[in-house]
Amino acid sequence: MTTPSLRIAVLGIGMMGSPMARRLQQAGHTVHAWNRTQSKADPLAALGIAVHATVAEAVRQADIVVSLLENGPAVEHVLFHAGAAQAMRPGTLFIDMASIQPREARDHAARLGEMGLAHLDAPVSGGTVGAENGTLAIMAGGRAEDFARAQPVFAALGRATHVGPHGSGQLTKLANQMIVGITIGAVAEALLFAAKGGADMAKVREAIQGGFADSRILQLHGQRMVDRDFAPKARMGVQLKDMRNALGTAKEIGFDAPVTTLFEALYAEGVEHGLGELDHSGLFVELASRNAMQ
Repeated sequence: MTTPSLRIAVLGIGMMGSPMARRLQQAGHTVHAWNRTQSKADPLAALGIAVHATVAEAVRQADIVVSLLENGPAVEHVLFHAGAAQAMRPGTLFIDMASIQPREARDHAARLGEMGLAHLDAPVSGGTVGAENGTLAIMAGGRAEDFARAQPVFAALGRATHVGPHGSGQLTKLANQMIVGITIGAVAEALLFAAKGGADMAKVREAIQGGFADSRILQLHGQRMVDRDFAPKARMGVQLKDMRNALGTAKEIGFDAPVTTLFEALYAEGVEHGLGELDHSGLFVELASRNAMQ
């Protein structure tokens, strides 16, 4: 069974939006692109993707609009102030794949619903490598029928799971980021502890792989720590933002998150010490400094 060709607008052509637009085009869909700085989107034109000067032009004929904007306020501005929502045809499905706050996602869904438009919040995990390879983990919140409509989009980008009503996708992404940030800290502290006691950090990492302490974080970020390679894939500053968003949401729903609170403070100290542009595994540098270890 062949996947039907859709008209898809992609808003936000950055490190994630560009490869995702390319994959949607390769899957046989007609793709339209818009970016606030048009020069970042212009290279897509050589692939047959229509690049538009205004967001209204990009979304006007779309069946589905995919957003990969920076944050919740940017999504709100593009939708309701720059004319995107007003330009969409009735029934258009808006899929917000950015990481924003759950309450923002619920607000956008309600406002779009009043305009006759559908909404899914569907943030992703897997980074630029996942975007390029079509292996993203996609966490979708919204109506089941809209999740079903979105399958041709999701199929080109990775593995999607419907996790609940509007806002649930963003809750799941925050949970993901809590686990990532906390586990990075656990791996960094454990490897530094072993090294301080005289063990070979690289061999410690090798020895515990395959046991209960193994994880993708130990495998990938643990190797970066061993190599002292903190070139940013996801930045410390962004990880701090995610931890703060998680704590903000925890406060809204009356949830005590003591472990996340501790790690938010550690990431904040790292950023204050000038580490914000390092990869989020650069929390290792902050913990090493606390222990007078280079």
